[in-house]
Amino acid sequence: ESSCVFSTAAQQRSTGDECGPEDPREEPRHPLSDCALEHKAIKLEEQVRDLTERYRKALADSENVRRRTQKFVEDAKLFGIQSFCRDLVEVADILEKTTESAAEEAEPSNPNPTLKKIYEGLSLIEAKLQSVFAKHGLRKMDPVGGKYDPYDHEIVCHVPAEGLQPGTIALVTQDGYKLHGRTIRHALVGVAVESQE
Repeated sequence: ESSCVFSTAAQQRSTGDECGPEDPREEPRHPLSDCALEHKAIKLEEQVRDLTERYRKALADSENVRRRTQKFVEDAKLFGIQSFCRDLVEVADILEKTTESAAEEAEPSNPNPTLKKIYEGLSLIEAKLQSVFAKHGLRKMDPVGGKYDPYDHEIVCHVPAEGLQPGTIALVTQDGYKLHGRTIRHALVGVAVESQE
């Protein structure tokens, strides 16, 4: 019986030698054919392109959000005092009117030195207030002689165009203000028009 096992094993070895890897008929086959591999490679390339495109869009969206957030923060720094400024320019109006009244009273015909000192003090306060406004980007508009702009001015009256181009601002009844170039209060103006005779 041992000789039978030996002869069978020897036979298998010799048969195996005859049909070794050199035999073209018995080459190890890949689990997928060349066509299937090529199809899978194309599919993978499409997925890579799709993922790359999504990644680029995500990067662009992220950059847009970053820019918008940065602009929002910058605007908040610049215009965070906008409401406060609107209230403060009303104080500037009162101060200006009071200074004008004191100027009329403190004319050379009136010998009262106290009135003159009050006028000088009010003038200094007004100048200082406008200086503080300018330091923080708040500026009074000076539209007289310029063209009417609905974004900056509000027409409250029309005046005859005597020596002025029609549509030009002839007078200001209430000062307008801009904060860093943004109008926070429209100037109330009188616009020159051709007289209808």
